Amino acid sequence: MGLEAELAGIAKAYGGTGEPVLHPTRTDVVVLRMGEVVVKAHSARDDAESLRPRLRAAASAAVSGVMLAPLEPEVLAAGGRAVTVWPAGRPVSHDDPGSAPWEEGARLLARLHAVPLTLVPALPPAGGPARAARAVGRMTGDGPVEELVRRAFKELPEAVPVPGLLTHGDWHLGQLVHRDRWLLIDVDDLGVGDPAWDLARPAAWYAAGLLEPAVWERFLGAYLASGGPALGQGDDPWARLDLPARALTVQLAAVAVVNAESEGRELDEVEHSLIESCNRIVRA
Repeated sequence: MGLEAELAGIAKAYGGTGEPVLHPTRTDVVVLRMGEVVVKAHSARDDAESLRPRLRAAASAAVSGVMLAPLEPEVLAAGGRAVTVWPAGRPVSHDDPGSAPWEEGARLLARLHAVPLTLVPALPPAGGPARAARAVGRMTGDGPVEELVRRAFKELPEAVPVPGLLTHGDWHLGQLVHRDRWLLIDVDDLGVGDPAWDLARPAAWYAAGLLEPAVWERFLGAYLASGGPALGQGDDPWARLDLPARALTVQLAAVAVVNAESEGRELDEVEHSLIESCNRIVRA
């Protein structure tokens, strides 16, 4: 039996009905929906041991109304992969970018960061900082663009230790679904870490000119108005955001290079903007 058939069988066992549908996602993850049930076969790097406390944290009362709770609080297995089971939700629409729930996402992050660690299971480090290194490591070419991205990565400053808080680890608009309200999804990188990394992707987009200033201000304003603790007590949010935003820029640029190479195409306009941001990092 193939992996997709096993996932469909799991979905059916948890009440899934109708035809199974595969959802597009990154190549090392398989997500299958059957009616109101979603089954996820995780990346090979996400074993059951690392996922188990993260899954139980998402199922805990401490994050109720903040994170989507799993249908099954234990990690299952299929095709040699760790598998989790979730209720289906409505994702953010790609067809109407003006309706993107930036403020709702910011408020949810503020609430997540405020959850006392004593109320959730002991968690591993949040996955955000490690993602840039993995993305750069996936580049196989040795052309000028690859060398620029590698140099930008090497020139990232050392992180300043900050008190660890409950952190999503890989936040973007794709990590929101609507079920009566907007909720955070994806526990793969959930853990203890610097919450500024959860704001890093929109910060990187803003710095690269890919996110309108008004949208960034709405997002950041909603986070701060909700008591979000990621940026400390200073007046300058970039004192805490600069390193995570630079690291996410490098990460996104590396992913763009890998994707363009695997698809046999040139970098598009957005991807060129990320490469130019890496150039600014090197020249700074």
